[in-house]
Amino acid sequence: MGKEKTIAAGSFWHEMFQLGVYKRSQGKVARQVTFAVLAITFALAAWRLWDFLIAYPEAYRYTLPSVVLLAGLWLSYRVVNYARFADFLIAVEAEMNKVSWPTRTELYRSALVVIFVIFFLATLLFGFDVVWQFVFKEVLRIVK
Repeated sequence: MGKEKTIAAGSFWHEMFQLGVYKRSQGKVARQVTFAVLAITFALAAWRLWDFLIAYPEAYRYTLPSVVLLAGLWLSYRVVNYARFADFLIAVEAEMNKVSWPTRTELYRSALVVIFVIFFLATLLFGFDVVWQFVFKEVLRIVK
């Protein structure tokens, strides 16, 4: 059991420092979107770190966020090419391709139905609220 963990850990770190792309032609959209979200997250983290370090010397203020950004971009690139995670993203994209997406008119009609039902239920609940408020005020008036 311990040997398997060592091999798996070694494999993970080995894959993190490779340059190749795992199954290059599969799951492109899912990988690109995942990479973009991770890269934007690291860019925002670097920007917030840069903003936080405003009182520090410029060497720290520019070096640390740059290191965070570059390490985050590399990690984002490697994570989407890590074999197990890339296989997951490939499977996600395959399942998304199987979904039957509604047409624009179906989406429009469904949205109208949802909006109508929401307003109808809001009006109905408002009516119940007004009726019960009236009932309770009359009960309190009679009890006093």
